[in-house]
Parts: sequence; C-alpha cells; structure tokens
Amino acid sequence: MGADVNAQGGYYGVALHPAAAGGHLEIVRYLVENRADAKAEEGYYGFALQAAAAEGHLEIVRCLVEKGADVNAGGRNFGFALQTAAAKGHLEIVRYLVEKGADVNAEGGHYGFALQTAAVYRHLEIVRYLVEKGADVNAEGGHYGFALQTAAVYRHLEIVRYLVEKGADVNAEGGRFGFALQAAAAIGHLEIVRYLVEEKGVDVNAQGGECGSALNAAYAYSHSEIAAYLETQVVTCK
Repeated sequence: MGADVNAQGGYYGVALHPAAAGGHLEIVRYLVENRADAKAEEGYYGFALQAAAAEGHLEIVRCLVEKGADVNAGGRNFGFALQTAAAKGHLEIVRYLVEKGADVNAEGGHYGFALQTAAVYRHLEIVRYLVEKGADVNAEGGHYGFALQTAAVYRHLEIVRYLVEKGADVNAEGGRFGFALQAAAAIGHLEIVRYLVEEKGVDVNAQGGECGSALNAAYAYSHSEIAAYLETQVVTCK
C-alpha cells in the first residue's frame, strides 16, 4: 500500500510543502501528479505556494499555479503568496503572481498589504511595480498603518519620495506612530523628517500615535538632533 501524499504532520504539515520550499521541482511534480493537494493549508508556510514564493523558486511557483494553487489564498505565518514574495525581494515571482491574478490590494498579515511589506524590506523595485499594477498607496493596514509610515519606519527615503510622488497622503494618520513625520522622528531619520517638513509642508504640531507630536517622538527615542530641528520648526509654525 502506497504512502498517503496528503498525510499531515510535522513542522511543514504535508510532504509537498518542504519539497516546494527546498526547490525540488521534480519531487513537487511527482507529488502533484500523484494527487498531492496544491491547495492544502498546513504547517509553517501555510501553503505550498507560499513556501515556494518565500524561497524564490519561480518554476515551482509556476508548477503549483498550473496545478490549481490559489494565488489569493492567505493564512498562517506568511499571509498571501504575493506578500511573501514581496518580503523576500523576489520580483519575478511578484510579477508572475500578479499576472496570474494575485490581488495587489489584498489585506492580511502583520504588515497589511504587499506594498507595506515591500516597504518594510526596502525593496524599491517591488514597490514601484506594485504601484504600477494598482496598489493603493493610501490603503491602511498592518502595524504601521500606511505604506508611507512603513517606509519612514524602515528608513528608506527613496521609497518615501516615490510614494509621495504617487499620491501618498503625507498627513494621513494611522498605525503605531500616527503620522509619517512622527514615525521618522521616532526612528531617527533626519533626512526623512526634513523632506516631510521642508518639501511637503507637513504639520509639525499634529498630534497622533503613541508619542503625540513628532517632537515628543524624537525626545522619547532620544534623537536629540531631530528634536532640536523640530523645535525650530515648532517655533516657526506657532
């Protein structure tokens, strides 16, 4: 009697998932040809598609999608396959998933959206691609709220500039720090702070997030240079 290819158990859940994560294309093909369920949700990765996307195995991603894997299935540690690929910086997998119908505005996981996820991991090219494909730069979700706040927290001025150029609202409030300015002040990125204040005219007196004002955020996280800069701006704006 043959082994059950869909038997559940262990860290990965089912045999298909570690094969996908490990890049073993022939084993993946063999398993799905022998009735392994490409849609099964089990174990660490949740889905075989997320396992392959996380580890950068484009051919396995293709194989699984061709065998019926749902590009918009989400769950477990890795959320959607698109978010997983975005986090890991696998642009070709991101492109393929979107071409196959992955929703660029699907919400789930710790960071909310694929756009926020790409911003967290500082993948500018993936951010650009997602926006070009319709990702909403003002969608709110995840721990930091908006993609702009997320990019500020993760100290990426180029992504901040790009998102603003594409319509991100510099005065939108959401997430842990409230505003993008507070996020940049809390994390200690003076260039982003200056960009938002001097080039985009954000309100330095706005109150929001865990610290209230941007000045309070700078003091709370011991960024004296940013605090000194903001003090001059607060005086100017009074």
